[in-house]
Amino acid sequence: MRKYISEGIGTFSLVFCGTGAMTVNEVTGGDVTHVGIAITWGLIVMAMIYAFGEISGAHFNPAVTIAFAYAKKFKWKEVPKYIIAQCFGAIVASAILLFLFPESEFLGGTLPTVDSLRAFVLELLLTYFLMVVIINVSTGSKEIGTMAGIAIGGVVLLEAMFAGPITKASMNPARSLGPALLSGHWEHQWLYFTAPIIGALLAVLTCKIVKSDNCCDNC
Repeated sequence: MRKYISEGIGTFSLVFCGTGAMTVNEVTGGDVTHVGIAITWGLIVMAMIYAFGEISGAHFNPAVTIAFAYAKKFKWKEVPKYIIAQCFGAIVASAILLFLFPESEFLGGTLPTVDSLRAFVLELLLTYFLMVVIINVSTGSKEIGTMAGIAIGGVVLLEAMFAGPITKASMNPARSLGPALLSGHWEHQWLYFTAPIIGALLAVLTCKIVKSDNCCDNC
């Protein structure tokens, strides 16, 4: 049970702080700034990995959980439980943001500024890059170690910095679900639920090619 609670709290923290920065930026007319939002995402991811990596593995992302299972680093029977915990944490975070900032229209939601196909490709690639780093710095299915938090948080910051204006750089179906559910903006959400999973699975395939001896060890 500790693992599922950790995943719920970790995902809650990510969504509350990350989309919270976006929400505050929206209601204040840009006080946080795009750079501030990207830094917030990177720092909260890093902090939560250090906080919960030893307990749950600090996935906080259904795409990451599914990819670890596909890589045989995580048990498939645990996948639905992790995803439920992650989605619950994200939804609670968005619900609290709605309470705090009822004037916000989007609650930090993910809506692309380009057509769906290009947004799909970009989200797929962003998650691919993220998962390549995760699977190479993690220990088994756990994102732990001195460098894991810095490396993964750094990639999230980097991708939020350059891709945020285009797709909001979700890379995480749970992160997109919370704001969509509470704001009512479901436009294009299918791509945010599918592209990250495909991108993460492609990263595992790449790992199998370049690190065939130790990429996909059993859990």
